[in-house]
Amino acid sequence: MASKNSWKANGLLLLTAAIWGGGFVAQRLGMAEIGPFTFNAIRFGIGGVLLLIYLRTQGKLRAEPGKLRGELLAGAAAGVLLFLGSYLQTAGMIYTTAGKAGFITGLYVVLVPLLGLFWKQKTGLSTWAGALLAVAGLYLLSFAESTQVNIGDVLVMVGAFFWAGHVQLIGYLSRRNDPLKISVYQFFAVTVMSLAAALLFEETTAQALRQSLWPLLYGGIFSVGVAFTLQVVAQRDAHPAHAAIIFSLETVFAGLSGWLILGEQMAPRALAGCGLMLAGMILSQVGPYLNLGGARSVNIVQE
Repeated sequence: MASKNSWKANGLLLLTAAIWGGGFVAQRLGMAEIGPFTFNAIRFGIGGVLLLIYLRTQGKLRAEPGKLRGELLAGAAAGVLLFLGSYLQTAGMIYTTAGKAGFITGLYVVLVPLLGLFWKQKTGLSTWAGALLAVAGLYLLSFAESTQVNIGDVLVMVGAFFWAGHVQLIGYLSRRNDPLKISVYQFFAVTVMSLAAALLFEETTAQALRQSLWPLLYGGIFSVGVAFTLQVVAQRDAHPAHAAIIFSLETVFAGLSGWLILGEQMAPRALAGCGLMLAGMILSQVGPYLNLGGARSVNIVQE
């Protein structure tokens, strides 16, 4: 039975990685008509409503006495990092491809344990080796066709640091609060902040929203709502090392989706860079479980 549950969990995690990978294409298409703040406000709003409905049907909305204020503050704190990471990723995709954005964002897998050094978390040799491979791959990917820095790649890279910080914060908060409640609160926090920024800095027409309807629905229903719920359910029975490998495949699905749907192409040098980055991501997460370097890194959590 345990083996059957494990296979089922791995299948759900693979579906989650595929949904998240396809989300990069949705973001790329959405940016053609509306701004990043508007896009994130709507997709996180949709995802928040879906998760709220799920919590209500499960009877998990009732807060324990004295915990509501702490859960709201935790969700708001996580929401700030999620807002910054999402904005930088979405804005960067105006200038770069879905495939490149997927691989660069995937660096958060390596950055999470490295940021853990500030909290005196042990980092093994495999994590450092994985980081070096990922950096080498990032160089090949970003400078495959030109030695000039692509502003889109830079924005997505900076966003990866906020994704990594968000993972660290969620790891800390989820041990003290209901992770699903934190998630729904952070989704609505991102919605409010993105909506305020959109009203200040962006102009959106009804026609633009209609033309972006399908990317918005995909981003809200699948990338935020469905995929996050699948991840929470699946990780109950999935081995952490297996989950790490499968989540790393999100970057592969992003590249494949960009190629199949948007017709994006990568030069051989860029493909080699993607291969090095993927190898680094997998090594940094799986190595500790194989006793390659001793210390275990932080478990992966992504919304």
